[in-house]
Amino acid sequence: MPGARPTVAERSSPVDGLLTARDAVQAVETELRDVLDEVTRRTRDVDALFARDVADRVAALVGRGGKRLRTAFAWCGWRAAGGSGDAAAVVRAGCALELVQACALIHDDLMDGSPLRRGAPAIHVDLARMHRTGRMSGPAEAFANGAAVLAGDLALTWADDLMTEMALGSPHGRQLHREWQAMRAEMVAGQYRDLRAQATGASGVEEALAIATLKSALYTAERPLALGASLADAGASVVQALRCAGRCAGLAFQLRDDLLGAFGDPAMTGKPAADDLRTRKLTYLLAVGVRLAGDRGDEEATAVLAPRAADRPGATVEDMRAALERVGARTAVESKIKQLAASSLRHFAETGAGLAVREEFTALVQRAAGVVPGHTGEAA
Repeated sequence: MPGARPTVAERSSPVDGLLTARDAVQAVETELRDVLDEVTRRTRDVDALFARDVADRVAALVGRGGKRLRTAFAWCGWRAAGGSGDAAAVVRAGCALELVQACALIHDDLMDGSPLRRGAPAIHVDLARMHRTGRMSGPAEAFANGAAVLAGDLALTWADDLMTEMALGSPHGRQLHREWQAMRAEMVAGQYRDLRAQATGASGVEEALAIATLKSALYTAERPLALGASLADAGASVVQALRCAGRCAGLAFQLRDDLLGAFGDPAMTGKPAADDLRTRKLTYLLAVGVRLAGDRGDEEATAVLAPRAADRPGATVEDMRAALERVGARTAVESKIKQLAASSLRHFAETGAGLAVREEFTALVQRAAGVVPGHTGEAA
């Protein structure tokens, strides 16, 4: 049709010379601007009001940045599998991963009641403000919660459209689709396990690890590594080594996030501190704290940290932090992060990747796990 704009895949020129993960992230930032322009334009063609109220907010969230870890892991997977030259497909995969991340953040913030994301109001909070400012009828929170669900769905739709476009045009499309399909199912399953654990008052370490694996580790590192490897037509042994490396790195990332959620500075993290503690969310940190309190016979710490303690007034976030420190939970999680980061690097070496790519992956794992370069596992 005359005047029609090309799709993202059609207008993307070859991206050569992406020698580092940082190069890949910068390329994704540039491409994301074009992707967001295109998808918001399409949404305006469907309905201008929906685009203004919902699509523009999703685009703003994506545009505010983030760690872009999934992009960097996808690039490392591609390079470890022998990828070189034109990296346009890796860049587009990175864009799709950032969009599915936006879906996860929007829904997670809604379910957890988190007010802040990336240094700005969470989408459900901003939508409630819009409701009140516009003097709409009905409860602002009910409206905002429903609209936020749709916002997350829209981000996932954009991600799926981009990945489908890629898969249809790739000789490795079938494998790409399998990885993407599994990643989405795992992410949703992990979110449900998280909700159910809070409803049942679960406190076991194994349950906490299962949630962290499904909800975060797989789609943060393992699946992005495998997606990148798929684009380079990797062999089964390389993919298996990358899966193991990614699962360890992703868990290390989530455990660091647990620590930041309990002890971090909101000015640095861009999200509230101690929300997980206030709600007794089942994290590995809390589960280890409960177990260690029981092992040590520390009845005070057990009472403060137990999942059902939220039903009893008295214990504060400060009490919980003190208990976690006293029973050694914080130290134990730091040690676990160290072990996971080291295991991730060992598995990655099994891919046979060159020294330059191994060094890139090492730096990425250290950043994801929050450890000091050269002293893997020590708190940054």
